[in-house]
Amino acid sequence: MKIISSSFLVLSLFAFYSCTKNLNQSPAYGLNSEVVYSDPNNYINVLSKLYSGLSMTGLQGPAGQADIAGIDEGFSAYVRVLWNLQELPTDEAVCGWNDPGIPTLNKMQWNADDGWVKGMYYRIYYQITLCNEFIYQSRDERLDERGFSDTDKEMIRMYRNEARFLRSLSYFHAMDLFGNVPFVTEEDRVGAFQPERISRTDLFNYVESELIDLSNVLSAAGTVDYGRATREAAKTLLAKVYLNAEVYSGTNRYDDCRNYCEQIVNSGAFQLDMDYQHLFLADNQNSSEVIFPVVYDGLYAQTWGGTTYLVCGALGGSMNAADYGVNGKWGGLRSTSAFVNKFPDTTEDSRFLFYRDGQELEITNLGTFTQGYAYPKYKNVTSVGDVGSNNGTSAHVDIDFPMFRLADVYLMLAESAYRNGDQGTALNYINMLRERAYGNSNNNMSSINLDDILDERSRELAWEGSRRTDLIRFGKFTSGDYVWPFKGGDVSGIGTSSHLELYPIPTSDLILNPNLTQNPGY
Repeated sequence: MKIISSSFLVLSLFAFYSCTKNLNQSPAYGLNSEVVYSDPNNYINVLSKLYSGLSMTGLQGPAGQADIAGIDEGFSAYVRVLWNLQELPTDEAVCGWNDPGIPTLNKMQWNADDGWVKGMYYRIYYQITLCNEFIYQSRDERLDERGFSDTDKEMIRMYRNEARFLRSLSYFHAMDLFGNVPFVTEEDRVGAFQPERISRTDLFNYVESELIDLSNVLSAAGTVDYGRATREAAKTLLAKVYLNAEVYSGTNRYDDCRNYCEQIVNSGAFQLDMDYQHLFLADNQNSSEVIFPVVYDGLYAQTWGGTTYLVCGALGGSMNAADYGVNGKWGGLRSTSAFVNKFPDTTEDSRFLFYRDGQELEITNLGTFTQGYAYPKYKNVTSVGDVGSNNGTSAHVDIDFPMFRLADVYLMLAESAYRNGDQGTALNYINMLRERAYGNSNNNMSSINLDDILDERSRELAWEGSRRTDLIRFGKFTSGDYVWPFKGGDVSGIGTSSHLELYPIPTSDLILNPNLTQNPGY
């Protein structure tokens, strides 16, 4: 049951997701917000635009009426810019294209005018602005003024909580990527004013307080449609916030991380999918493991970003595009030898998804696709071998992006337990994932250290948009103690300046808002 985005109302509306894939409704109301919000049945249509902000790029399918100016619309998809900023500067992935900003991400040489940095920054704040407006229009006094019934009010309050979750998710990304950033809520009405800057620590406290509340008031998993925020999604995001708390606030919160991870596990709402590959196929909406997805559909939610990018961008060389449910090979994304070497010299691990035919292990020229093993983790085919809904006739895929899944909760639980001295619990959860990966317990570990946990996160969560954050937490992102090909612009890799652990505030925003201060080193 996929969430499908199919029709739009300019600036604020996006027709809400259906239990079926073929929903094609057209709004019958005008553009006046008071008219729109005067009907309680319209709120879910507006909420849909907020969810679609994580997947779609504008108001007209894959191209046309883009949300974000100044960057190619296909490049501006939330998942695509997030993935590039989280993966391309790390040991897991490179991209061979020469599009502006791609080489600098590979080499950790970006600056405050980098298009990908600006694309992520403005995508985050576009999303936050939409959420703020919805939250303002759905607060209790506004609902009272409109004379809604108690039943309608309760329904809209639940939508409002989902909008608060989506806003918290974007503020989490702002905190993680940019640090000290502009801060606005529903109390700050859109207009000619300059938002105040919030410190990273204060933003941490704000996101924490929002998510603690949401973890109690959102719907439980299984009681709302697939793709919508639940209390378990809020708890997972809260666990991520706590896992990185020492980076964000200077104080570790591993006990709190463990607590929320255990709540998710003990809820019984999710189970490991015993087929690892199924998590990245065209029907992964059926997986028991995905806690919160970003939803895509090859027919009704088309975009050149997101999982379409992750499928087609990873195909090239001697690979056959049809094997992956698409009709084109973009020849860009590959893995580094540092990532390949995280795996033993075996293909028994089901996460060893590399394509090696005609590919060299080492990369000396980023633009040569056959240098570096391909990593076609995402495939636009179903678990029974059918091609996605577009039948391979275009690049648009059905694969949902698993923003949060249970395996990550296991890994967060393992790490937080280990850091607080409980190696037994850590080992147990690591080995559960290894048994899934190998199909047996023959490769279970008898003891572990922090490097083992980091390596297991890489094997399990590769190309899922968390690697930069993990390397920073472990002190390895800029350090010269751990290098990989093209780190720092060197073919063999070199250490870099620690200021690169934050991306810069775009120059354009600094000029417009004197309340902001550039991050150190830029």
